[in-house]
Amino acid sequence: MRRTPVYIICSPRPLVGKTLIARLLSELLLLKDGKVAAFDINLKEPSLLEFLPRVTETAEVGDTFGKMALMDRLIVNDAVAKVIDLGFHAFDEFFKMSDEIGFMKEAARRGVSPIILFVADTDRTSARGYAMLQQQLAPAALVTIDNEYVLRGELPEAMASSRVLRIAALPVFLKTYIDRLTFSFTDYLRNERDSSTELHQWVRKNYFSFRELELDLMLQRS
Repeated sequence: MRRTPVYIICSPRPLVGKTLIARLLSELLLLKDGKVAAFDINLKEPSLLEFLPRVTETAEVGDTFGKMALMDRLIVNDAVAKVIDLGFHAFDEFFKMSDEIGFMKEAARRGVSPIILFVADTDRTSARGYAMLQQQLAPAALVTIDNEYVLRGELPEAMASSRVLRIAALPVFLKTYIDRLTFSFTDYLRNERDSSTELHQWVRKNYFSFRELELDLMLQRS
């Protein structure tokens, strides 16, 4: 059976780089597959919809109708990878709902593979959120994102127990450059002739890391 990946980028904390990671992953999937379905669940944080409006739609988990509408989209094994930029305000409600309706088991039954990309931080809220996910998820479904721009130091020991994907910190001037709404990682790779630039190597490394993660998960679940 073919399997459809659903990537959920999340943290119970604001401003840890979730949207940046969702952008990178969505652009890679567009480059590789020619299609992706992205969902933006945010309030005041930088919005994935603003960066990738052609492939992103907003979603709500604040009421029953919104929850069911989103889950109906995520549970479909249609070979179109899904990317969810889950705002910190919706973290508890989303995973409470997921647990109550048995989303992970139903997804597995239908050939859908949810992968939770948890952006690490050192505060108590993050520690509690991570522990909750460990109780709900199979180890292979939980991946820790070590965003060095946010987590300047050692990764908390508990969060290092799962697979870790590291996002290197960029200098401030490059961070400002990629935060422009018109910036595209894929377009940059195509148009920048000098492959030795720091940004070129950073984008390629992150694309490779996500691609390697995807391949490993496919092997684990084949």
